[in-house]
Amino acid sequence: MTTVLPPPSRRTRPPRTGTPRYRRPPLLTCAGTLLLLLLALLGPLVAPYSPTAQLAAPFQPPDGRFLLGTDVLGRDVASRVLGGGRSIVLTALAGTAAAGAIGMAVGVLAAMVSRRLGDLLVRCVDALAVVPALLVVLVLAAGFPGSDAALVAAVALATAPFSTRILRAAGETVLSSGYVEAALARGDSRPAVLRHDVLPNIAGTALMDTALRLVASLHLTATAGFLGLGQSGAEPDWGRMVNENVPGATLAATPFLAPALLLVGLSVCVGLPAGRLAEAVGRGIA
Repeated sequence: MTTVLPPPSRRTRPPRTGTPRYRRPPLLTCAGTLLLLLLALLGPLVAPYSPTAQLAAPFQPPDGRFLLGTDVLGRDVASRVLGGGRSIVLTALAGTAAAGAIGMAVGVLAAMVSRRLGDLLVRCVDALAVVPALLVVLVLAAGFPGSDAALVAAVALATAPFSTRILRAAGETVLSSGYVEAALARGDSRPAVLRHDVLPNIAGTALMDTALRLVASLHLTATAGFLGLGQSGAEPDWGRMVNENVPGATLAATPFLAPALLLVGLSVCVGLPAGRLAEAVGRGIA
């Protein structure tokens, strides 16, 4: 007698291949990341002076009044350091979120439509990938001077093509699995497959990609500030502070050294958890 097995239900589906087992990141790295993010976001609230006010002579050494001295225009370096990280972090986060949304929408759509149409969608996005990321930032930021929205758009457009390819590949892997084919044969609609099968199984990959894109977005945003792009030149920005205080490096080191060290520390502290997350996702998929 032949036993007919029922089609696999969603409750008995094999475990999600895209959900990794995470190793706990180093405590010191997490603490450093949290500290730098709090400094960048909440620093303006505790700044002792206005970051744009000229208070003393240029390149005055640190003393009891100015803990880090003054910069090229006689502004308090400590106040500018406390206020100069918020724009970089918020712009990078907004650009990363926009790039992730574009990559998720186009990548998943390209995976679910026909092969020819999917290739066409990816080719359209690849047109942005051949343009150097810094050139995209320069064109948009220079075309809309002083606009943080233009800088966010530039960061998103520069990093979205890579997210699109990664998420398309992840979506195609899920769609080619046996339980998705069984769901489609059972009569499940494509929106239901997308909601119950595709999106949950590529969530880990999307999270990993977002973390890596955040590091790239931080680099691009800091570079834009170094080049004088983005918000008004009078407002503090760690990247811009490095550039404008380099000529006085022989007179005072803290005006350019403090923001430079904070930029390096922020990139390292964000990059290390992102790398750990990428390794965990890779092991989970394998």
